[in-house]
Amino acid sequence: MDWIRAPAAEAAQVRSGSPARNSAAQSQTTLESLQCHFTWDLDRSRPKLLRLTHKMEDFSKEKGNRWLGHIYNLWGFIQYKLGLNEEARNLFQKAAETLNKLRDADEGAWLVDDLHPEIYAEKAWTLMFFGEDMILVVDYYGKAARMQPDMVDWNTSYVIWLKNAQNVSDTRLDPDLLEKMRQAKERDPENLYLAALYLDQRADEGKNIRDEVCELAGNVSTLCCSNSGMWALLNLYIEHISVDEAVDLAEKVLKEHPDVRYLKKFVALCYRWRIVYKRRDYPDPEQSMVDRAIALHEELLSLYPHSSLKREIDLATIYAKSHHSKAKAEQIFQKLLKNEPAEPEDKQMLYNRYAHHLFFHQNDSQGSIQYHMKATAIPEKSSFRKKSIRTLEKNKDREIEEFLRNLQEPRQ
Repeated sequence: MDWIRAPAAEAAQVRSGSPARNSAAQSQTTLESLQCHFTWDLDRSRPKLLRLTHKMEDFSKEKGNRWLGHIYNLWGFIQYKLGLNEEARNLFQKAAETLNKLRDADEGAWLVDDLHPEIYAEKAWTLMFFGEDMILVVDYYGKAARMQPDMVDWNTSYVIWLKNAQNVSDTRLDPDLLEKMRQAKERDPENLYLAALYLDQRADEGKNIRDEVCELAGNVSTLCCSNSGMWALLNLYIEHISVDEAVDLAEKVLKEHPDVRYLKKFVALCYRWRIVYKRRDYPDPEQSMVDRAIALHEELLSLYPHSSLKREIDLATIYAKSHHSKAKAEQIFQKLLKNEPAEPEDKQMLYNRYAHHLFFHQNDSQGSIQYHMKATAIPEKSSFRKKSIRTLEKNKDREIEEFLRNLQEPRQ
């Protein structure tokens, strides 16, 4: 399997079999031009790689996805890391064919010095799926876009990730973000994800966007074409219109495209948001809504088998709101706790979510604290650890304060 271990440029030479091309590539090779997934230290556990296969499969089903070549390339790398060499070979071949077709050239996107922007773009695209530092992703997309400003996709991705990074930052990263997003939207008018994030940024700056959100959702038949765009649009409905209207929109799109897997996931998530995070001014959900949410989440267990832990926890939180099967929630949690996941971050998620279940549904504050402490004690960076730490910090108990002072630093 030498072709699979080779860096991208060498792998391309092996596939092409062209002596002239091989000679030219070898004469111009630099360390940077040989960068690819195999040289980026993308070391992830098997469960995380399996979950990434779900994402690659969903993204590959989007009509007109302009990153399809990169999707096949990363998917092939993931299959190789999972030991599925033949599947990896087929996906790398699809990546080569797709990239060639997109660029109308037979040498592909992996060759030599003048294509360094391609390396930056693909590295950024890959690192965002591996949960790396957002600022690094923004930096790579920005370099690619500046080096080759005619590539609309790279500029769009740069602006999108600048917005995403700002959403989780305590400071304003770019005072001209709204104008950059407006310009990117003019160059890439069909990008639903960008359009939704642009409206979200306008709302952040005090604008009323309700009418524009409804207008963006006007063409139901095209909304399933973008996985991330559809979810960003539904989030706009949840935050700026109503959760109930988000549910209605998601159900309407799913009705037109009943076989699109990720649409079922979005409908289920909207129902869970409506049921679990109910606002005070919302009426309690009817049992029929809870039953629909339960049925969807149970279906997701088979549709996304490598994400079953999260799906089962979500299912338990909905059962906890049911009028006739609340006990099922505790049964699910006890089963998951008995067969604890191996991954540290998965353990943190389970402990954190069970701690909330104990506090809000079992009135067991002491038990809740114990599970927040278990989540926090695992030295792994994660959002669940942060949430548990924040919860514990609100408690003024001397023992807990000492526990927090003596925490082991998380692994980087």
